[in-house]
Amino acid sequence: MIGGISIWQLLILLVIVVLIFGTKRLRNLGGDLGSALKDFRGAMKGKPYKRSDVKKAVVTLAAGQSIDVTSGI
Repeated sequence: MIGGISIWQLLILLVIVVLIFGTKRLRNLGGDLGSALKDFRGAMKGKPYKRSDVKKAVVTLAAGQSIDVTSGI
């Protein structure tokens, strides 16, 4: 391909990035990016998304209690 990026160039770039950053750091970066996008989409829809609320819900459910989703946490 003239003027474009071939699959081989992309693979070489991917190998270099993995060698520089490592798979664990890239995995964490991907998770953080996904979380940020989820927060952004929720904010655009007018739905507040707070990690502290999610943590409270997980603790409450782990304790065997129920959550009233209509009134929030």
